[in-house]
Amino acid sequence: MAQGQCEVGEQIQEAIEAYELELDGKTYPIKAIRNLNGHSVGQYHIHGGKTVPIVKGGDQTKMEEGEFYAIETFGSTGKGVVHDDMECSHYMKNFEAGHVPLRLQRSKQLLTVINQNFGTLAFCRRWLDRLGQTKYLMALKSLCEAGIVEAHPPLCDVRGSYTAQYEHTILLRPTCKEVISKGSDF
Repeated sequence: MAQGQCEVGEQIQEAIEAYELELDGKTYPIKAIRNLNGHSVGQYHIHGGKTVPIVKGGDQTKMEEGEFYAIETFGSTGKGVVHDDMECSHYMKNFEAGHVPLRLQRSKQLLTVINQNFGTLAFCRRWLDRLGQTKYLMALKSLCEAGIVEAHPPLCDVRGSYTAQYEHTILLRPTCKEVISKGSDF
C-alpha cells in the first residue's frame, strides 16, 4: 500500500484551494502554504525523517505500510509562504542532539527539567513558568545555540492575512489508512 507523498500533496492543495473565506463582505481565496508540510512520526520523534508536501510536486518518497504520518494542512489568505516572525515562545529538544558539554550550570539544570517533563516533545515557556522555572531565558538561549533545543517561532504570511492549520495522524495498515487522531470533530 505504498503511496507517493507528491500525490498526497497534490490532493491536499486541491482541497485547500477549493475554499475561500468571506469576511466583512470581502472574499479571500485560500492558498496552500507551500513552504510547510506534514511529516512522518516516530516514537518520541514527532518530526520524523519523511516529509509530506501539501502542494503539487516535490518528494517522490513512498509512504510504506506500518509508518505513522502527521498529515498537516496549512492554508492562508496571503501569498501562501510563511516566515519566522515575532518573539519565540515554543521550543523542542533536538531528537538528534547527543551529549553536548554545557558550561552554564543553569543550562544543565534547565535541560534536566526539559528532559524530565517534555523529552523531545514540544513545549512553551509558559509551561516552564508553571513548573516554577524563573530567570531561564539565558539558559534556554544557550541550549538553542548549542543545538540541543530548537526554537520554533511563530510563522507569518503577509501582514493582515489569515492562516490556519489542521492535522490528523494516520497509520498505514496493510489494507487501509487509519486515522488515529480521530475525535468527535471528524
